[in-house]
Amino acid sequence: MSTAASLASPKKSTTVRSSAASRLLRWGFALGGWLMPEATVRQASRLFGTPAPSSRSRAQAADCGDAVLGEVRSEGEAVATYVWGDPARQPYVLFAHGWSSFGLRCRPWVQPLREAGYAVVAFDQPAHGRNSGGRPFLPAFAAALAAVARRHGPPAAVVAHSMGGASTLLALAAGVRTDRVVLLAPAADLRAAGGRFGQAVGLAPALVARMFERFERQVGAPVDSFAAHLHAPAMGVPALVVHDLEDPDVPWEEGERYARLWPGARLLSTRGLGHHRIAGDPQVIEAALRFLRGETVGERVVSSPNLRFGFA
Repeated sequence: MSTAASLASPKKSTTVRSSAASRLLRWGFALGGWLMPEATVRQASRLFGTPAPSSRSRAQAADCGDAVLGEVRSEGEAVATYVWGDPARQPYVLFAHGWSSFGLRCRPWVQPLREAGYAVVAFDQPAHGRNSGGRPFLPAFAAALAAVARRHGPPAAVVAHSMGGASTLLALAAGVRTDRVVLLAPAADLRAAGGRFGQAVGLAPALVARMFERFERQVGAPVDSFAAHLHAPAMGVPALVVHDLEDPDVPWEEGERYARLWPGARLLSTRGLGHHRIAGDPQVIEAALRFLRGETVGERVVSSPNLRFGFA
């Protein structure tokens, strides 16, 4: 199977590290799952469903530069926004950040996009960044993106990272309009993410399933209804999916799934950027700008009943 050329030096990022702390966490969840399963599921749900506190502290400490700060309302809560340029007069690119991140994560993109003639709009996801409220759920992320798009009109493009990619797909499926989409290490399967979380913390698969049952009661929808394979085939706009072969947080196969199932999408595979550096890498930004100009970037992924996936 061929892949695109490497775009960076081999340096990994990791979320769950091998350390005394992680071993203690695994031991605690394994023992708790045996002795106090209900309490353990509640604790696991809080850990899995709560953004890192650093999302807020980093957003507060970040230099906003010449961004105009504002807010929109989504699901009754304020959503902080950041605007460069004039989206009312210029085509604009809308950014959707990922889990435990914040809107100003888009700063490496701002100058290149402004030089290319775009305004730029970013926002803090619910329960992230400067936001004091909101639900840290995927449908709430999609609703926030839709609220920002209603305020400023349809974006010329959406650039989304990780869980922001998953929420962008849901927002588009619900009617948000745009001309092009760039997905950076997009998450395709929330249940699979929960399985990886369970393995990382030592939570038994049966208790991971119960954790998702709690989640479904809170959200009011089956978690499997958010999976990319249910929505990507209906997309009608060009997309560029950029995913690292060595991503330790969201496997490359999930990005490949988007590219394979999304009509008109192309896949650009990197090596050595991991899950986080891919969101601000200069060569990734340049590739995205070429895609926004209408150039062919990446490879088309094809599939058939007899060929699960391949490159054309």
